[in-house]
Amino acid sequence: MGGRRGSFLPDSLQARTTLAVAGLALIFLTMIGAGLDFLVLDRAQEQVFQQAQRVATNWLGSFQPGSTPPRPIPKTRINLLQLIDSHGRVVVASAAAAGRSALSTVMPPVDDRIQDDTQCFPQGGCVMLSAVRLSPIETRELWRGVPHFVYAGMTEPPILATYRLEILTGAGILLTTGLVAGGNWWVGGRSLRPVAAIRATMEEITVSDLSLRVPEPSGRTEYALLARTANQTLARLEEAVKQQRRFASTTSHELRTPLTGLHTRLEEAVLYPDDVDPHETIREALSITRRLETIVDDLLVLARLRAGDAVAHEPIDLGALVTEEAGAQMGGVPVHVHVDRDVTVQGNRIQLIRVFDNLLANARRHADTRIEATAERAAGQAVVTVTDDGDGIAPQDRERVFERFVRLDAGRRREPGGSGLGLAISRDIAHAHNGTLRVEDSPRGARFVLRLPLMDATGRPPIGEASPGAFHVVDEGQTPAWRI
Repeated sequence: MGGRRGSFLPDSLQARTTLAVAGLALIFLTMIGAGLDFLVLDRAQEQVFQQAQRVATNWLGSFQPGSTPPRPIPKTRINLLQLIDSHGRVVVASAAAAGRSALSTVMPPVDDRIQDDTQCFPQGGCVMLSAVRLSPIETRELWRGVPHFVYAGMTEPPILATYRLEILTGAGILLTTGLVAGGNWWVGGRSLRPVAAIRATMEEITVSDLSLRVPEPSGRTEYALLARTANQTLARLEEAVKQQRRFASTTSHELRTPLTGLHTRLEEAVLYPDDVDPHETIREALSITRRLETIVDDLLVLARLRAGDAVAHEPIDLGALVTEEAGAQMGGVPVHVHVDRDVTVQGNRIQLIRVFDNLLANARRHADTRIEATAERAAGQAVVTVTDDGDGIAPQDRERVFERFVRLDAGRRREPGGSGLGLAISRDIAHAHNGTLRVEDSPRGARFVLRLPLMDATGRPPIGEASPGAFHVVDEGQTPAWRI
């Protein structure tokens, strides 16, 4: 498990969490163990001194004036007792302390008659004792004012004399830390198992086969949500790849047809120069190349829209735009325009003009006598409609017309040279402006409706509501007529 350069941490998240938990557990347990050791040792020491003081006091209580102090007979673990004079000589001692020099040199003063001491000897071993000075009254009655002292103690117990407790505590700390680290490693491994399964499945997924899905754990844990999100992303990616493949196939077919026609015309002119008019061949070739150029340009526009390339946006009055573009259409079926004032959106002028021109060109192909174009405000949106009085679009075809290279039979008959990309581009532009473009019901003909958010709906200061006055434009033949 190698770490990154300059870091001692392993790459594995499981190992990192285990190290972190083990380190915290070691610190926490060490603090607890040190505290417990201190309490145990302090308690053991306190018990020894308390018991020694009690034994010394009881022995002092047996002294009688004018008689020799009795030899103490210990009944507890405090078995070292000595009566010491002011010169440090042993006057009387218990059996365990007989023949030994004074256990300590501590001689408490009158104002502090009891003192605890731990005395260690060069030959080894330590004694824990309490030194008690006889009261002044007892000193006068028993020894005519000569100070005497009682030592009561015992050999230091193993728990205090050795490091056994610290060693056992350290071993317990290390064992517990190891158990915590092992438990964390096991729990972390089980917790990360779904991630490992997701990673293994993702490694098997290739562009040629996007049908695999990662296993989804039950419940709503973070891993389950991650797996579901990954599967949703894979599903969208698979659908996008399928669309790209269909698009590539359709594009190849649409480009192959005019290229084949162009190749045929040129080949005939070369093989049969006497039977083919070269000027006619050139005119046909130019017509085909213009169609190819249109298709390529539309494909580039689609690619830029799908790639989300940033374009400059500005406030645009859709009413003025619709009026201006409708008036620029010369000849053909007349266009009747009705627009409200101040239908302002934030968008790219060139792209929105292209949408309206595509809708208007589509309506001109299918209209019989009349086209209606409107721009108004409705429910916080800018709504642009283009309606013709032609045969209309069947409900089952209302979504198909927005697919790339899809042209209904009526459209092919009326304009054989179209690219079939105009409506697809228009819908992509609408989506890029956070709007929609769809075909809606109409009493007669086809009704295309473009909806875009108004500027006040995007957080900008609201523009005034529609004014009662409206612009009306009617295109009759070559000369547009304007009236207010």
